[in-house]
Amino acid sequence: MLILPTSDARLEPYRLTGTPLTPRAPKVPLTRTAFAAAHVVSDPLRERNPWDSRPAVDWEATLGFRQQLWDQGLGLAEAMDTAQRGMGVDWPTALDLIQRTMRAARTHPLKPRVASGAGTDHKPLAELAGPDAILAAYVDQAEAIEATGSQLILMASRAFTAIDAASATYRRVYRHLIDGAAQPVILHWLGDMFDPALSGYWGTTDVADASDFVLSLIAENPAQVDGIKISLLDQAHEEAFRARLPAGVRLYTGDDFNYAPLIEGDGTRHSHALLGIFAAIAPAASQALEALALGDSQTYHRLFAPTVPLSREIFRAPTRFYKAGIAFLAWLNGHQSHFVMPAGFQSSRDITHYAQVFRLADAAGLLSRPDLAEARMTTLLSLHGIDQS
Repeated sequence: MLILPTSDARLEPYRLTGTPLTPRAPKVPLTRTAFAAAHVVSDPLRERNPWDSRPAVDWEATLGFRQQLWDQGLGLAEAMDTAQRGMGVDWPTALDLIQRTMRAARTHPLKPRVASGAGTDHKPLAELAGPDAILAAYVDQAEAIEATGSQLILMASRAFTAIDAASATYRRVYRHLIDGAAQPVILHWLGDMFDPALSGYWGTTDVADASDFVLSLIAENPAQVDGIKISLLDQAHEEAFRARLPAGVRLYTGDDFNYAPLIEGDGTRHSHALLGIFAAIAPAASQALEALALGDSQTYHRLFAPTVPLSREIFRAPTRFYKAGIAFLAWLNGHQSHFVMPAGFQSSRDITHYAQVFRLADAAGLLSRPDLAEARMTTLLSLHGIDQS
């Protein structure tokens, strides 16, 4: 039994009650494409300055985490904001990560899909003062990623909003990137709840106008757009948007609050997944998607239902701090030996948050090694002065 803090500054006893889900490969092909966005594991023994722009990476643990996602039938969205791009992880580290991941993916028996984020973060914003400079920065990263064989995700760039770019600037840059890509790309619409610096993306703060613009961009060459990831945490908007997509262009939900109904769909249309939370709930996600493929809606909802409160806690405001919850669960489940993150990001959440994540992960059957999870939670509680004796 543990003594856990509550949000109203009390301490209360807690006993593990969940039945852990056993990670396994799906028994049938999935009917939804599902990318999990995975984090980067630091190497604290080699870290000399935790706020440096180039972290020391534990490559064995980082790639091992990806292997277990692939073992469960999930694809991988690599070097995204979940991996702290621009928030502790620089472009050289991201490219190294993509190269290592692609080498590992080629030898994996399930031949998993990998799509990787191309952005402009290797250049300071002061050097990205116009469309030509922004495009050149994107091309630098896109060409390096395509050389690895990975599909491109065109990440949202802060460079556009930093210069208050009009829609014509977005069109000029994105038109070149989409049309020139080696494989159909995945577009990336990240709301300002995930990154406040992206407010006004696509040249407007009006979501309806932004939607019209993006849809026109896709319609100009739909064969070169695999899909678009939307992370606005607005189920109604996503459903309306996907109904307007050209045939064959996927909607990849990035809605970590409403993914269950969006992925299931309305009987006519459905969303696929490109989600940070899938890295934390992989056994439930994989087995729920398997149930959906088998037409078993009851099991699908039974598996996903308890993960939703967990996801809402991990992604609660300030939403951009969700990465700490992803790494915390990886530590509890033995995927890494420590709870240290690039740029010291583990300090972005407080102990009451981690205690609630612990409770909710237990309820969802997502503490795969309960004894280890309890021992590690005890250590964290002790560091916060919460005695368990």
